[in-house]
Amino acid sequence: MGPEPVNGNGQDSAKRAMVRPLPKRFYKAVRIRGEQPPFAILADKRCIKTPMKADLAVPVLPLAKALAKEWDAQLEVIDPASMPLTRLCNTAIDRVGAQPARIVQEIVDFAASDLVCYRADGPEGLVRRQKDAWDPLLQFVSRKFDAELVSVVGLVHRAQPVATLQAVSDFLNEQDPFVLTAIHNMTTLTGSCVIALAVYDGVLSGGKAWSAAHVDEDWQIKHWGEDAEAGMRRAANKREFDAALQFLEILRQASIA
Repeated sequence: MGPEPVNGNGQDSAKRAMVRPLPKRFYKAVRIRGEQPPFAILADKRCIKTPMKADLAVPVLPLAKALAKEWDAQLEVIDPASMPLTRLCNTAIDRVGAQPARIVQEIVDFAASDLVCYRADGPEGLVRRQKDAWDPLLQFVSRKFDAELVSVVGLVHRAQPVATLQAVSDFLNEQDPFVLTAIHNMTTLTGSCVIALAVYDGVLSGGKAWSAAHVDEDWQIKHWGEDAEAGMRRAANKREFDAALQFLEILRQASIA
């Protein structure tokens, strides 16, 4: 298994919220400060802080407006579990911006053993589903990076071409910490750097990306049924994936991605 999404799991946040009393809303109004980036989110006249005490300030106005909406929607208490975009921004500021090289390497590590590269040898129906869902993604990598990822049958690790992984790394190193946060979370939640990059490029919708990440699991569910606990975990991960997708879409529309 790879690393957790860098903003943590929403289900875990909810569990922590159950242990600790939620802080009461301490402000009357939320507004945005700044006519040029970065745009800071203010609670009354004070800038809201990240967990590491940095200003909650973002590079594009649409994202600032979405954050202000999340903070304004808090009523008696402040519930982090209901503020996925704020959590992602906190991560981008406190963790990804502070150590981008580590985050890039984690994503590249996924590419080095990517989900879409490891194929079943049977049954025929599963082999066909994997091929239909994943072969176009490998073709996407070839077009985007002018480099190949190699697919194999079975689970024995096969090293990917160094040039391909370097091309992925070079691309990721060019990204803003906010964009990198979205890509990292989608990668860890799907198990696939390739799927995350296809979503980033707009060649794969969120729904198709989630389906592509769960070809094997959906095959098992179809034939053997779904475990209740696994279903809850998948639903929590889907909420986190949808938040990362929304986050990326806001950045894309504002031309940062």
